[in-house]
Amino acid sequence: MRLKNNRSLLTVNCGFSSLKFSLFLIEEADSPTSTYPTHPVYRGECIRIGESGELSIRDAEGEEVYQQFSMAVDHEHALRLVLAWLDEEPLGTRLSLVGHRFVHGGKRYQAPVLIDDEVLDYLEELIPLAPNHQPLNIQGVRLLQELKPELPQVACFDTAFHTTRPAVEQRFALPRTGVLSEVRSYGFHGLSFEYIARELPEYLGVAATGKVVVAHLGHDASLCALDNRRSVATTMTFTPLDGIPMGTRCGAIDPAVVLYLQQRGMQTSQISDLLYFRSGMLGVSGVSDDVEVLLGKRSANARFAIEMFVHRTVRAIGSMAAAMGGIDALVFTAGIGEKAPAIRADICERLEWMGVSLDKRANHRGGPRITSGKSAVHAWVIPTDEERMIAEHACMLMKKRQSEMA
Repeated sequence: MRLKNNRSLLTVNCGFSSLKFSLFLIEEADSPTSTYPTHPVYRGECIRIGESGELSIRDAEGEEVYQQFSMAVDHEHALRLVLAWLDEEPLGTRLSLVGHRFVHGGKRYQAPVLIDDEVLDYLEELIPLAPNHQPLNIQGVRLLQELKPELPQVACFDTAFHTTRPAVEQRFALPRTGVLSEVRSYGFHGLSFEYIARELPEYLGVAATGKVVVAHLGHDASLCALDNRRSVATTMTFTPLDGIPMGTRCGAIDPAVVLYLQQRGMQTSQISDLLYFRSGMLGVSGVSDDVEVLLGKRSANARFAIEMFVHRTVRAIGSMAAAMGGIDALVFTAGIGEKAPAIRADICERLEWMGVSLDKRANHRGGPRITSGKSAVHAWVIPTDEERMIAEHACMLMKKRQSEMA
């Protein structure tokens, strides 16, 4: 059945070597007060961009409707493959809105914004703060401007959710003068944390308004302290480089290390490449940036990489709890958090002192609750959905604008 009269909304979420997207229906009868699109009719992902990659698309029931083994040479090529499929997609909807995940909104953008040249110019200024993602986000917008210039595009920012943190969490111990006034702690993975915050009542009930630590553990990883479902602390700061070790990023490091490397003759570009692309799990293990691969290795370096990841995550959970003055619940989400029971078990067992009592069978099943009834602090596995947040924000912004213009 084709739905030519139905409009659709595309969400675009660019990762370092992948492009995720979802297609949502927008009913023509939608009003500014109606329910926003919550369930996509299609979800897809182009993985291993720049290598022998794959484009896979599933429908609302999770059935694969399209698969193509083809090397997308870059993210622009990947998006072109997606758009080519959308032109022929079975429902035949009319694409009328695109929502993009942007890692960094800087000081200027603390809420979703309709993209124009002025917005893009500012977002390009932020590329040094998120070199892994910001250029890719911008590339997707530019391509759609070229191919579909009349199509409205909305930017949704990972940094926006963390603006509720107290001032002591957002400032560094630096003078307030000149360019230093722009240097602050922003926080990231906000769209994921926002989604989890909204879903907490469904899982935790009245405890959702308590003190909750959310561990977004994936190839990129960070933690967030939620008090009454608002961000009060997070591990990433000025850039997505800070915090716990990640797939290829070092995480927190003494800034004097950078000065030392410069004194030893390394150029800025070399140091950036080291810290962003050759460190983390990859650098420590010397084998892989993939936790699943490392868990299957017997080498001492692979085991040490896992040990470091778990140790630093446990430390960070303690830090988040300290920022709130306690902890009522712990939530695991994202790729590792949702799919690596061994990592969850290792973390929870090291938090027994905090009142976490792991239920091994529940953890092996994937939850949603993975602690026993006697646990003082319950741990949960809650899948995140950044694309859904992007879709809702984009729709809400456009409906607000339409209402203001009416």
